[in-house]
This record gives sequence, structure tokens and C-alpha cells, in this order.
Amino acid sequence: MIIRFSRRALPAAVAAALLAGCTGSGGTDTASTASATAPSPATTPTPTATPTPTPTPTGAADPALKAFYGQQLNWAPCADDPATKKVDESAVQCATLKVPLDYAHPAGDAIDVALSRIPSARPDQRVGSLLVNPGGPGGSGVRMVQTGQTDYDGPLHDHFDVVGFDPRGVGRTSPVNCLDDKARDGWLTTDEPGDAHGKTLADACQAKYGKALPFLGTRDTVRDMDVLRGALGDEKLNYLGLSYGTYLGSIYAEEFPDRTGRLVLDGATDRSVPLIQHNIDQQAGFERAFQEFAADCVKQKGCPLGKDPDKAAQKLAGFLDGLKDHPLTATNGRTVTANAAWTGVIDNLYGGEKARADLRAILTLAMEHDKGDYLLTLADDYNKRDEQGHYGVSADAYTAIHCADAAMAPTDAELQAALAELAAKAPLISKHNPLSALFDPDCRTWPFRSAEKPHTVKAEGSAPILVVGSTGDPTTPYAWSEKLAAGLAHGVLLTREGDGHTAYGRSACIRTAVHTFLVDGTVPAAGTRCPTD
Repeated sequence: MIIRFSRRALPAAVAAALLAGCTGSGGTDTASTASATAPSPATTPTPTATPTPTPTPTGAADPALKAFYGQQLNWAPCADDPATKKVDESAVQCATLKVPLDYAHPAGDAIDVALSRIPSARPDQRVGSLLVNPGGPGGSGVRMVQTGQTDYDGPLHDHFDVVGFDPRGVGRTSPVNCLDDKARDGWLTTDEPGDAHGKTLADACQAKYGKALPFLGTRDTVRDMDVLRGALGDEKLNYLGLSYGTYLGSIYAEEFPDRTGRLVLDGATDRSVPLIQHNIDQQAGFERAFQEFAADCVKQKGCPLGKDPDKAAQKLAGFLDGLKDHPLTATNGRTVTANAAWTGVIDNLYGGEKARADLRAILTLAMEHDKGDYLLTLADDYNKRDEQGHYGVSADAYTAIHCADAAMAPTDAELQAALAELAAKAPLISKHNPLSALFDPDCRTWPFRSAEKPHTVKAEGSAPILVVGSTGDPTTPYAWSEKLAAGLAHGVLLTREGDGHTAYGRSACIRTAVHTFLVDGTVPAAGTRCPTD
């Protein structure tokens, strides 16, 4: 289960058809805006105006890295992507940042980090730059800014240059794309992954990207973030990170505590424990959300799970698991496997209470009319597959970054204990494939072992860091935000009461507190709790 950025709502036309009574014929898969290919900054057309250079960089830097910190970023209008008809990417500026592939040998190979920027609407009130990251690992910050231009209207747009970047292995920054689309279709949806499933991807990635794989970890990316801070001319880093983006932000604070400005970490992920334990805890969060959905469903008109709240979750899990032996066939000929259907349901759970009506309608089509097209739509949303059958690079970036961050080689005893804990905490959603739930991603056969170890991030000497958690977050459980805030030397916890993944986009109260912190540096009072809109 990937810790991704928040699930998008279903397209309006699809949602309307579903909620009109579930009489649609299934339809075809909807396109994923996040999977639309971002234009390469290297091919951005020459702007009509002279590109705006950044201010002279400030801050101390390693002498061997002086040229990187001192580089000028030549911002130019991004190339418009015709596939995103509702968004004009050329309204945003693009550039590239050159960084060393290996910071231990900065004179060696270099890579280009893709950037996008919305300049401050009120330069006279500008605080500085605000870096943003949507999560993943595998989410594109470039696309986050390009496709969400209006998301920053108000205090953030007024006071900051909002800057998105693609971390290493993601989007347009040395993207990792190990399998072709046909192979990935089978690899992602198979109900019988087998012992060699992880090795299939590991071998493909090693063959194509073996030299780069050891340098795609989070700690390398935060070094890139600090070079970017310097090249932007900011003495301190201001940052808004969601989900996995909280790990980027916390490791940045650990590496460069004296360079932290105002950091907001929303939907914290817990990397103080081994990845296998992290996955168990995350599966437990999804199990809770799954049970809550089923219990709520039986109270609603037209629920396909019956009327008994004690049996509803088991009935839904039984249907999804049953697709192993009796899969559905979509109208386009694709097979709706149990794994694909579970992926679609999990994707919906990211959306919280407001997404439940969509899922009820989708399950009614699948369970009562044998129509699984919309379950595939959800699974494709999760896996970043567009309607032409093409995948973005987020899936392989997710694996490559995780495996660069975590060494996973449990003993037989540890594995058996983990399986028992998983079965106790997430019996329904893990039953169809417990090993895949534990090893997500599967780093056991990855071509190298990371030196990174699970630990509590303290970031002694940092500025105050705002951690935002949601009590009903199924993806990054609230306890993780509590734990991160408590572990940080200067962490402050802000709480949203409610379901759904991450808080910033779900509560005006949270947004006000975040804006006040980012713009003015005012920390919310201890114990502040906000409702969901």
C-alpha cells in the first residue's frame, strides 16, 4: 500500500453516473492527471522574455560544492501539456538544478533536478521560497505546482515563490521506469506474485539503472534540497511536505538543522521502525478504515453489503478475495483481479468519509451487476495508469527510493512474528496476500543494501517544526504524527479531527494555522485541534 498523495475525486461525469443509480455500463478507465507526462525542462521553448535569474545564493557550503550552490536558475515558461486541457502549464515557470549524482564525489557525474515555480503575487511582501512535495515516494512536485496552480491562492501565493521539484528517480529527475507497460499490467495486478515477483522488478531496475540506484535515497534528495535552497537565494528552507514528504522534511532538518526555516510536515510517516513494522502499522490503519466503511455502508440506502454491520466487512472482503477464482472482465477486456480490486478499494479509503458514496456505488456495480470497470478506474488512479495504458514512473520510483532507504532482510523467526502481528492487526485486507502486504515494496532481492537505519529524528538545533496529523488518517496513522512531533527537539503537533489522508486540504482551520506559521512564523498553541470541513 503506497503512501501517496491524497486520492483525487472521481471525474464529475463518472461520479454523477454512479450516483444516479448505478445503471451505467461500466465505461472505460479515466485518465490520471498525475500520470500525464511533464514537459522536460531541457526542451522548454525559448521564452519571449529574458529568463529571470535568481538572487545571489547565500549560506555556507562545502567548497567542493560551491559551483552547485552558486548556480543561476534560468526560469522560463513551462511547455504546455495538451493532455491536461484544464491546466495551462505555461503559466508556471520551469528550470533545472544541477546536482552531483554522488555527493561523496561531487566532481563526478551530475544530474538535473526538474523544478517548477509560481512567483509570489506580491513581491513587496515576499517571505522567500516555499518548497512543496506531494508524497509517495514517487510524487512529482513539478506536477503538484503545475496542475494545482490555484491551490496556493491566498497567503502562500502572496508571500512565497511556490517551488515544486521532482526528487531523484521521479518525474523528470533521472526517472526510474524499469518495466514496460504490458509487463507492469501483469506485475501490478497478479493474484499469484510468487517468490520471484520482487526479483523481477529488481533485476529490471538493475539492468537499466544500476549505477544510479544507490543514489536515489531520501538523504541524497535532501542534499539536493539544500543546494536548491542556496540556488534560490534563501538563507533558510521553508517547506510544506505531505505524507512521504514529511520524511523528506524531517531528514532535511536532521541534516541541516541550522538551515531550517518554517517546515510543515502533514501526515507523518514513521521511519523510526523497520519498514516491515511500518507496513504492519499502515495495514492496520487501512483495516480500521475498511471496517468503518463497511459499518457505515449498511446504514445507507442501496448498500451491497446487506444490513448486518457485524458481517458487512467480512462480506466485502470475501467478495474481493473471491475474485482470485472468479475475476470480473471489464468492458475493454481487462481482467479485474482480486489484487486490482483491493487496490481500488484502498485507493478510495484515502479519500475519507466524503469518498464513501462513490465506493458504495462502485461496489454495487461490481457485486450485483458484475461490472468491475470502476474498480479498475480506482486501481489505475492508485497505480498512475492513464487511459491509453501508459504508466507514470511513480511505481518504480517508490520501490527504488524505499529500497535505498531501508535494508530488509528479516530472519525466519522475525518473518513469522511479523506475519502473526499482521494477521492480528489487519486480518481482512492482508489475507489475500500477506507477504506482499509485509514487503511493500519488496527490497529483499534489491541489488544493494542500504546503510540507512531506522531511528528517531531529533534535529537538535532546528527551528520549530509544525507536524500536522489527522485522527482518522488510514494511510499515515495519527500515532505517527504524534511520534514524529514528540521525537523532534522542536516539534509542535497540530491535529485535525476526521478521516482521510493528510489534513491541509480538508480543513480551513488547519490551513489558517499553517498559513500563519509559514507567513508569520507563529506556532499554533499546544494542543490545537481543528475540525474537518
